[in-house]
Amino acid sequence: MSRAVIAIGGNSLIRDKEHQSVEDQYLAAGETDQHIADLIAAGWDLAISHGNGPQVGFIMRRSELSRGELHEVPMDVAGADTQGAIGYALQQNLVNDFRAMGIDKLVATVVTQVEVAADDPAMINPSKPIGTFLDEAEANKRRDEEGWVVVEDAGRGWRRVVASPQPKRIVEIDVIRQLVDSGVVVICVGGGGIPVVADDAGDLHGVAAVIDKDVASAVLANEIDADLLIISTAVEKVALRFGTPEQEDVDRFTLAEVKQCLDEGGHFAEGSMAPKMRAVVQFLEAGGKEALITDPENIMRAMDGETGTRIVP
Repeated sequence: MSRAVIAIGGNSLIRDKEHQSVEDQYLAAGETDQHIADLIAAGWDLAISHGNGPQVGFIMRRSELSRGELHEVPMDVAGADTQGAIGYALQQNLVNDFRAMGIDKLVATVVTQVEVAADDPAMINPSKPIGTFLDEAEANKRRDEEGWVVVEDAGRGWRRVVASPQPKRIVEIDVIRQLVDSGVVVICVGGGGIPVVADDAGDLHGVAAVIDKDVASAVLANEIDADLLIISTAVEKVALRFGTPEQEDVDRFTLAEVKQCLDEGGHFAEGSMAPKMRAVVQFLEAGGKEALITDPENIMRAMDGETGTRIVP
């Protein structure tokens, strides 16, 4: 195996609430990149995807705070902004690592659109909370004046919710494939891609939605014929019944075992590991050879079979 997609969580660029600045995120990106550079030095061709949830949230919050003073930033544009900014941090750090390690590789960031279906059921029933908490009066005003869908969130206030549709296609996939085929390390499909829909004439238009980053990364991995999908997250290994007295860390799953756990429910948390495991299922069922889940600092150890969780067909 020689080609992989590595999906980096957006939260991995933010260590804690005291380290959220642009500089802090740049330094965190550099730490993650060191592990990625080791992979490339070991002979792997890579495409890198990343989350952007916190970063989009920061942009939306700034936009809300400057309301009435500056124009607001649409959500699809915020996604594009974060793809560029995070891509810049990852790209520059990798180039610096390559120079220090004597690696002759180019790096490019592709601002990536991902088409979704306008009639996806998720578009009709938005469920993904975004942005800051609002009082009921402000939430209703945004609903009436701007068409927001708003919900009360566990007694903490009201929030906007948007759709989380399934990806249909990666619009720039031909460019990404050509770059990877030529040996370029490509940073793409950031935040799951900028969600776009096609009108009757085939023209694309951005929509306010959130595509699951790991599912989009699985699509990317299949489209570029990657052998391996690496999901870099906050835990060293996948655990069954995480956070309970019955927690069980798992070294290896088969595809059938993962599907059984997902069907039974209760094994993986819906807000964290369950979507990642669904992405792994999608990748393997479409022809992928293997998936690996671990945290950034243990990527090379996991590649050597010392830790992490492997999922095989």
